[in-house]
Amino acid sequence: MAKLKPWYQVITPREDLRENRPMDASEFAVHLDHIRQKRDNVSPDYIDPARFFERTFLTSSLLDLASQVVRRLSGLQVETSAVFNMATQFGGGKTHSLTTLWHLATSGEKAKSWKGVDRILSKAQISQIPEARVAVFVGTEFDAIQGRGGDGEPVRKTPWGEIAWQLGGQQGFDLVSEHDAKGIAPGGDVLQKLLGNEPALILVDELMNYISRARKLELRDQFFVFLQSLCEEARAHNNVVVCVSIPASEDLEMSPEDVRDFQSLKKMLDRLGKAIMMSADAEIAEIIRRRLFEWDLFDVEAGKVATAYADWAVDHAQELSGIDPTTARELFKTCYPFHPSVLSVFERKWQSLPRFQRTRGILRLLALWVAHAYQDEHRQALREPLITLGSAPLEDPIFRSAMFEQLGSNELEVPLTTDIAGKKDAHAVRLDREASEAIKKVNLHRKVASAIFFESNGGMSQSKAVATLPEIRAAVGNPDLNMVDIENVLEGLVGSCYYLNWDKNHYRFGLYPNLNKILVTRRGAVQPKEINERIKQDTQDLFNKGTKALDRRYFPERSNDVPNRPVLTLTVMSLEHSASDRSTEKLLETIVRECGTSGRTYKSALLFAVPDSADAIHDATRDVLAWGAIEDDTDTRNQLDEAQERLLKRNLGRAKSDLKEAIWRTYRYIYLLGKDNKLQQIDLGQITSSMAGSLVELYVNELSRTDEITSGVGANKLLKYWPPALTEWSTKGVRDAFFSSPQLPRLLDADTIKRTIADGVSQGTLGYAVKQNSGQFKLLHFDESLAESDVEFADDVFILKAEDAQKLREPPRLDHITVRPAEVTLKPGEQATFSCTGVDQYGESFSISNVKWSATSGEINSNGLYKADEDSSGGLFAVKVESEGLEAIAEVRIVIPQKGGDDSSADNDDFQSKQKVIRWEGTVPPQKWMNFYTKVLSRFASSEGLKLKVSFEVPAEGEQGQAKADEARSGLKELGLHDDVNLG
Repeated sequence: MAKLKPWYQVITPREDLRENRPMDASEFAVHLDHIRQKRDNVSPDYIDPARFFERTFLTSSLLDLASQVVRRLSGLQVETSAVFNMATQFGGGKTHSLTTLWHLATSGEKAKSWKGVDRILSKAQISQIPEARVAVFVGTEFDAIQGRGGDGEPVRKTPWGEIAWQLGGQQGFDLVSEHDAKGIAPGGDVLQKLLGNEPALILVDELMNYISRARKLELRDQFFVFLQSLCEEARAHNNVVVCVSIPASEDLEMSPEDVRDFQSLKKMLDRLGKAIMMSADAEIAEIIRRRLFEWDLFDVEAGKVATAYADWAVDHAQELSGIDPTTARELFKTCYPFHPSVLSVFERKWQSLPRFQRTRGILRLLALWVAHAYQDEHRQALREPLITLGSAPLEDPIFRSAMFEQLGSNELEVPLTTDIAGKKDAHAVRLDREASEAIKKVNLHRKVASAIFFESNGGMSQSKAVATLPEIRAAVGNPDLNMVDIENVLEGLVGSCYYLNWDKNHYRFGLYPNLNKILVTRRGAVQPKEINERIKQDTQDLFNKGTKALDRRYFPERSNDVPNRPVLTLTVMSLEHSASDRSTEKLLETIVRECGTSGRTYKSALLFAVPDSADAIHDATRDVLAWGAIEDDTDTRNQLDEAQERLLKRNLGRAKSDLKEAIWRTYRYIYLLGKDNKLQQIDLGQITSSMAGSLVELYVNELSRTDEITSGVGANKLLKYWPPALTEWSTKGVRDAFFSSPQLPRLLDADTIKRTIADGVSQGTLGYAVKQNSGQFKLLHFDESLAESDVEFADDVFILKAEDAQKLREPPRLDHITVRPAEVTLKPGEQATFSCTGVDQYGESFSISNVKWSATSGEINSNGLYKADEDSSGGLFAVKVESEGLEAIAEVRIVIPQKGGDDSSADNDDFQSKQKVIRWEGTVPPQKWMNFYTKVLSRFASSEGLKLKVSFEVPAEGEQGQAKADEARSGLKELGLHDDVNLG
């Protein structure tokens, strides 16, 4: 075929198609209201009238409509109408037709130079396009509740308000402002003033959408009244046109109320106006060519291609279908650069599909087709003279999506990608790869398979359309192809494809696989979404087994997917978050530290089940779903014999067991917060379902073995966990500590701490108290029986250690008093101040009020101020304080200074010469302390003036040092001695 030029060297696609920009459906589903407002989302092809007409082919129906409208706007009433009822199929070009009228009426004389306008003027028998006022009402755009306007414009709540504003601005709206506000349709007199004497064009689109919504707001009846009045008034003017587009028939998605209103609307418009069917079946090729290509005149090279293919078709007329030898040349010329079967298949086979959009649907598919083919031709240097059914870009997911949208279902995704294209090892692609050079070069297996797919309309037709051998030959044959190769290729496809059905030269791709491939096919047909859902379901089922003490949370993606609660929580991560993925630990870290926008309090409550590689689970799940699909398919099972039935059941059971084991083996990792406050991984190794009754049981057993989890805590152990800074500990705080601090074991069940508290209170180890509004504690239970059910977790309920509970049970009382300083040395006449403090039976300070001071020499007042006698001769005396029957004594030594001497030591020597004392100092071994008292000190115990000074040192290393020092202080307090004990 070297003598024929490839199509892309003869005709040029539009710029956006050449650049292979993704085609959006909005390219061919324009909104008239958006064009009127010149929104940014509208292509310049629709806003610029010259470009619009350059790409618009005036079909006979569009030419007829446009000529009648401009003729009426010019004031001519013969061979025209004031009201047009435009009936179209969905996607049949109605909005495009309204856009044509919009550009003509708003441009007037300027439209004369646009392509095709001369034909409109000629048919209308007028010399120029009249410029007219234009109002556009699009039912899908206008909101009946909020209306339109604001920011300097009046708010319009009704169609008549909006149309009046567009036709006459503020002055026009003022005519109907009251009607708009009250939701009442204006009458003919008001509409007469609104329409006036100047030409006016009113375009109404997507009407059923508005009526459906207006019905709920009770505006439906008024709208019908308005539309009837508007049409009646338009008929009374010779230069006013109303164009209303409605569906050609009842839409499948219409409600019963919609159907009723549609029938009423159609009946009214047919009575008041002229029905015009916007059909373009015979002219679709030219519409497509004008919309998709930069095309002026039929090229000579294009003529050569058309002639060559026509001659080939004539020579093989007996083997082909759908090509009339007498009109073959004109057919190929009309359809160029497409093969006629590309365009005709949609009319012949796809038109009956409920979701198929005629003109718009074909344009959407072919735009994607051309864009892909243009790039593909350049990339692979294929030199195809025509765009054929076999070249459909079925491997492109965007194209497939658009195609399935027209089919009304994507159920054929698996059959198509398995047998034709879209997967590397699709059967047609593989067969071409393994074929002879002649077949491989032209990808004949794929072309034939694609042709069958389109000719059997994807297997979606109720009538089960098929591709006949003559249709396949016509679609893929060409002047250089050996027709025998087509039959060889068909044989290969029938033997390899899973979804290709064949019966006596009738071929059809369907939804169900052929029997000999059913088992393999079912596995390949399982969708990833199905696999993921089944994995999640089976994983949850396995983890839901076992103890209910653990809360379960599945597959979190954010920190707030896991609640912040004092409950041991097992969080099962999805397969996307495996232990080998670095992002998994980051997610776990986030969940542990945060809960939404707040910090997480109960960090230690979290356990994470993290999977290993997901491959094994995916494979096992695919098998389960494949066998299950066959098991559930009654039609398929009816075709199985008894042996196959038994095998099916056996394999399904084995697949389910394999999936269970795969989940066990995969979830081998546990993560939790370690005692160092960092995430810790625990690898359980190669685990199987035989190791425990459930995965949760296995986890609990392992974590209990390592003391990460405990079923309960004894009261004595609770004392070891007691925070040093707290005297009393709230019951809520006790419970929370086991779920917030990794230093403590996690409680399998938080309520077990109630048993701990109840036991501790009953044993006298703990006290149970409440904090009153005054801030004082009230002891409720101590050293008495307390039921577990009576323990409450609350911020104002506390436990206390036994000694603190005892204090609440026996109020403090004065136990002894002390005086400071314990001894002083004064000269005659000098003063010293003494103070007295009380100590209760618990060694704590106790306030005393009635104090009595006395001294054996000198004077002391009620405030403890002592003064030695001026004439004292010296000696050792006592200061005594008494309160509530208790007393304490301090020692006062009066020294007499030496007269006439310069050295103060002389005074001391003189005093010492007058009074002698016994002194001794040395070290007494611990085992002789009692003997030292009985043999030595007891002899002087009754002697007045006996003074004993004690100094001791004890080694105090490690954590016990502070405890020993505290014990020493406590003992000193009990003896009424100062507790200034140094630890260092």
